[in-house]
Amino acid sequence: MIHAPPSPVPDVVTHSDGRVSLAEDTSLPEGAFVNSDLQPVPMSRRTWGTGSFSALWVSMSVSIPAWTLASGLIAAGLDWRQAMLAVVLGNLAVLLPMVLTGHAGARYGIPFPVFARASFGLRGANLPALLRGAVACGWYGIQTWVGGQGVYVLLGRLFGDGWTGAAVAGGYPWTLWLSFGLFWAAQLGIILWGMEGVRRIQVWAAPLMVLGGVALLAWMAVEAGGLGAMLSLDSGEPLDWGPSFWTLFFPSLMGVIGYWATLTLNISDFTRFSSSQRAQVMGQSLGLPTTMTLFSLLAVMVTAGTAAVYGEPLWNPIDVVARMDSGIGLLFAVFVVLLATVSTNIAANLVGPAYDLANLRPRLISFRTGAVTTCLLSVLIFPWKLLENEDVYIFTWLGTVGGVLGTVAGILLADYWLLRRTRINLPALYERGSEYWYTHGWNWRALVAFGVGSLLAVGGSHSPEGSGPFPAEGLVPFLAPLADYGWVVGLLTGLLLHWGLGVLLPDRRASGGTAARVEGSAAG
Repeated sequence: MIHAPPSPVPDVVTHSDGRVSLAEDTSLPEGAFVNSDLQPVPMSRRTWGTGSFSALWVSMSVSIPAWTLASGLIAAGLDWRQAMLAVVLGNLAVLLPMVLTGHAGARYGIPFPVFARASFGLRGANLPALLRGAVACGWYGIQTWVGGQGVYVLLGRLFGDGWTGAAVAGGYPWTLWLSFGLFWAAQLGIILWGMEGVRRIQVWAAPLMVLGGVALLAWMAVEAGGLGAMLSLDSGEPLDWGPSFWTLFFPSLMGVIGYWATLTLNISDFTRFSSSQRAQVMGQSLGLPTTMTLFSLLAVMVTAGTAAVYGEPLWNPIDVVARMDSGIGLLFAVFVVLLATVSTNIAANLVGPAYDLANLRPRLISFRTGAVTTCLLSVLIFPWKLLENEDVYIFTWLGTVGGVLGTVAGILLADYWLLRRTRINLPALYERGSEYWYTHGWNWRALVAFGVGSLLAVGGSHSPEGSGPFPAEGLVPFLAPLADYGWVVGLLTGLLLHWGLGVLLPDRRASGGTAARVEGSAAG
């Protein structure tokens, strides 16, 4: 049998602004580590400007989970000023690694799973990719459950007590499970329809969500007797700024950071379409902290108002709008909730795992197949369990996820910025036996850094007695003090350990000079 000669690797072009691409109208040959969705984005398709990234962050930040994150801090015991401090500092802290990891996508036009191959190896990249994908499936399930609650409230107003008073199954009325299924199926239909339909929804979702949040704040202010009355009361026992405050503040801060921990990894899935480095830096800097701050302010003020009006803080907006007497107001509020949920869910929680699953078996799994698989897996996360109370949602889910993903972010930053100085051999990211093949496709240095960093970050995870899955003294008691700072501990441990191992015990095939030569082979 005569085998066809291997397809030639296209020329790599370094452009005057430092961005790198394959020669226009060329692509890498299909193979075990390449499919059309994982190919480097050609320069002609890198069109996202500053406004595009700002709009993306508005669309993702104006969402129900962002609302419940901020309002959950009130329910957990902070007053509205302390909750806002945690939100502002958390989003500023997460912005820096977001911009730094986004640099690789903007420079080389590659998605996160391909970017991770440089540090973890061509096969090893599946570890952070699947981990990030599993977390995104959880988020997708949470958003879908919230959307199902919205459908339940809406249909309950239409059908009355027969709907809301239905028989309980699995801890919830069977009509709520049906509503969840209907909303899940509706999102699947939109996904199968295509991304053009998703983009059309996003155009309307964020502005309507902002309008709905302002309207909800105005309604709550009227119910409470004015803004002064609604903000004069804290939830539960008021906290001072002493030790009791700091004991709650730092886990809350890690929860805020953990909220965007997934995006610190896969932001390159979006920045790969950036028209310049400046566009992704300015767009993210303008869009993320400002939108999250303003929207969170709405959330904490409304939640503080519910504590004044109802005697307890209602941190889920569905529970708030369900108390509206106005039928028109309720219909508008639920419509806004559903629209915003669909928009945010698909942008923030579908794109990433679709690429991650495609990276697992590029020849068999396309972006579309990965997206449908994400929908199916999202149900198996049991999202209703994560939203049962704010302790599980913020401190267990977000805190634990943040610690593990923070470790991955530290490894990516150390490898890209400290070891490689932003130089990557682009074709080698797709080639078996290249400098990124390491040992049978795995970089043991990244694995050691990941294992140690994750253990230190989440090994001491603990829950209040009877309020979570972890023992009160911590899984590993002597690590418990570190668990409250999980994301920072994971980030710093992963970064320092991977960098140290890379300097002291470098891979024999790793060569910054090789990457530099490949980049400059056809300078534009």
